[in-house]
Amino acid sequence: MSGLSVSGRVKDDIKGMKIVADENLSLVRELFGSMGELVCLPGRSMRPEDVREADILLVRSVTRVNATLLASSRVRFVGSATIGTDHLDTAWLDGQGIAWTSAPGCNAMSVVEYVIAALFELWARGDVDWDRQVMGIVGLGNVGARLAVVLQRLGVRVLGCDPFVDLEGVEQVDIDTLLDRADVVSLHTPLTHAGPHPTFHLLDRSRLARFAGKVLINSGRGPVVDNAALLALIVSGCFDPGKVVLDVWEKEPDLDRALLAKIRIGTPHIAGYSQEGKWRGSLMVAEALSNFLGTAPPEAPALTGRALSEVKIVESGQGWSGLASLVKAFYPISRDDADLRRELLERDMLPGAFDALRKGYWPRREFSSGRVRLVGVEDPWLKERMLALNFRLEA
Repeated sequence: MSGLSVSGRVKDDIKGMKIVADENLSLVRELFGSMGELVCLPGRSMRPEDVREADILLVRSVTRVNATLLASSRVRFVGSATIGTDHLDTAWLDGQGIAWTSAPGCNAMSVVEYVIAALFELWARGDVDWDRQVMGIVGLGNVGARLAVVLQRLGVRVLGCDPFVDLEGVEQVDIDTLLDRADVVSLHTPLTHAGPHPTFHLLDRSRLARFAGKVLINSGRGPVVDNAALLALIVSGCFDPGKVVLDVWEKEPDLDRALLAKIRIGTPHIAGYSQEGKWRGSLMVAEALSNFLGTAPPEAPALTGRALSEVKIVESGQGWSGLASLVKAFYPISRDDADLRRELLERDMLPGAFDALRKGYWPRREFSSGRVRLVGVEDPWLKERMLALNFRLEA
């Protein structure tokens, strides 16, 4: 976050402020409606004329915030309810004295649970071996670090790759060594085009060609993987499409339908879309805005969406199959895959369907939201791994 000094003009005239916000921002009216005139618009199509008279701009990752959008505006604060900031030109914002904030870590657990759900889906087909696999995590920020901890608690060996982070307890190697040694590669990097370690097409054709028999999961940024090269390798028989999971895509929302049709799991950029993740992101931005304005922070509204009240476990000795059933009860990732295929492949509603699926996403809750009731189960192995996945256990 940068430049959160209180602007006297804004502070003295809070009620006269104009706030332009992404219409899909969670709790946007509850948290920001009383702070000024609130105008909600589609985030992907925001134009300079939409924000010209705005004092505050609230966005998600689909809005590019830069000089093109804001140069002729009076915006003094930009809040993004997202972990990443690669859609914000932070250097330009700093140079203009425009305060900005993001929500680091807000939906990290949601993305971790997406990866876990995908792994169990692949495990059911025999493509993941929990007892023998080596998990490679590229990017050890908020999401990657938490994923590493969860996997290690499950007993999985983890390799990490991040030139900017030294994560204690994780063996770290360079990207090519990781590709050689890992059985599963999960991507959690920001998207960067310059600097000593750019991530744009980090997995290019030459690196993707080394994936024989490996699992690829991308729930970070779409262009980190060269989608055209991936499809070409799949078509040529050099890459197993049954071991590919993509939540993010190049050229969203105009993703490559031919690629979607080939891979095992495809979803519409919703890995971080748990109710808790969206709620935390909006609340973090609201608190930062209140600090900027010098006002009291807003009260946190109750979460929407019913928690899964109870899952009953009555058998011991189920091992990984017991965990797989539990994960699927809380998050059936196949539902998101089926929804995307239905809208983009069967109904041919590209590109509007991609954003419509995100806007109307079902109220998915995180594993910690419900209770797992153990009925006569005395299985330390199972209990330990349930707790590792953040489930709440009750006797």
